[in-house]
Amino acid sequence: MKRNPIKKVLILVSILAIPGFLFFYLLPQFAKNRYKSLPVFGEKVVASTFHSVKGKKIPDTIYHQIPAFSLINQNGDSVNRSSLKDKIVVLNLFFTDAMSKDVIKYISQLSAGYEKKPLVRFLSISVNPEDKNKLKDFSNQYNAKPGKWDLLAGDTISTYPFIRKGLLLDVINDDSRDQSNFIFGNKILLIDVQHRIRGMYEIDNPEARSRLEDEIKVLIAEYLRNIKDGR
Repeated sequence: MKRNPIKKVLILVSILAIPGFLFFYLLPQFAKNRYKSLPVFGEKVVASTFHSVKGKKIPDTIYHQIPAFSLINQNGDSVNRSSLKDKIVVLNLFFTDAMSKDVIKYISQLSAGYEKKPLVRFLSISVNPEDKNKLKDFSNQYNAKPGKWDLLAGDTISTYPFIRKGLLLDVINDDSRDQSNFIFGNKILLIDVQHRIRGMYEIDNPEARSRLEDEIKVLIAEYLRNIKDGR
């Protein structure tokens, strides 16, 4: 019994068309959503204002942002929140006399990979106010370039409240011994262009570091998408 040639043609067209459909329709839809939006850390407040999504009113949310600050970098220049306008920031705490410098070495390597990408900046804030006069020599050891990777210091009166309330990290100056010892949050922060904390990563955890590197790229994609959408 002979097969209907029209039926054979239709089957062949269907076989060829399905992969094309998947590639041109389903895959772009999947690509739009392949990155899960990162969380926002800190307290949030529901505002009295609204925005509209498909005709439905949605209450606006006010998220925690790092507050205004002003610290001195390795060149003696002031770095403040305004200088971080439209920047994604990777931030950590340190002090120059710490026994382990593995974190600083890691930040040095990470920042070098973004040397020609001005959207991303790196800040390392010293928890020791006496580091003000050491930052220049210390930064030279790790090729920290101001404007890309700023090593910052300030007095404890302004720095510690900023760290605790603004960055949501712990810091203690243990001066019970002959030499001060500083205990501080062992995390790297990822901060978006709206000054919101979008990631906290354990410094000594290789998996957390890998996640940080991936999520920097997620924030870059989010920023570029928002610009494209006019947000």
